[in-house]
Amino acid sequence: MIRSLGDKTPKVAETAWISEFAYVVGDVEIGEYSSIWPGVTIRADGEAKVVIGNYVNVQEGAVIHGNGLVIEDYVTVGHSVVVHGDRIGTGSLLGNNCTFLHRSTIGKECLIAANSVVLSNTSVPDRSFITGIPGTVKREVSEEQVANMKRTAGHLVERSKQFKASGL
Repeated sequence: MIRSLGDKTPKVAETAWISEFAYVVGDVEIGEYSSIWPGVTIRADGEAKVVIGNYVNVQEGAVIHGNGLVIEDYVTVGHSVVVHGDRIGTGSLLGNNCTFLHRSTIGKECLIAANSVVLSNTSVPDRSFITGIPGTVKREVSEEQVANMKRTAGHLVERSKQFKASGL
């Protein structure tokens, strides 16, 4: 469901797919070939919009709420992830059930492990592998992990095209 809030209406690229069971409200922009899966909530009711880039997939049960939040291109937001920060860099993957808190940024090509918590006021450097509660940098992301993250993003673009073509 796509809803206006006051004079703010979500803007969705023609090639994007939003499940009929997702809820997108307010000042939201969703880019080309991005996908918003069932049970996702995206709420942009602050002074600044929420921008979701191109080729981003937001999987079932995720909650995105921000004021000026930017999710750059080719990002995977896993199942039941809570996104409340400021920026997620291109090519990053947020594992299932992780939490990303306000006034924080995640660099490019980062991997946030399942169930990890990126605390408020944290700046995660590019290519960091984060695990734990609180989330800490364990090491640099490997080339194999970067390739797998790209493969995941690409796979979900293709999968969402199937859903869109089926009228779902």
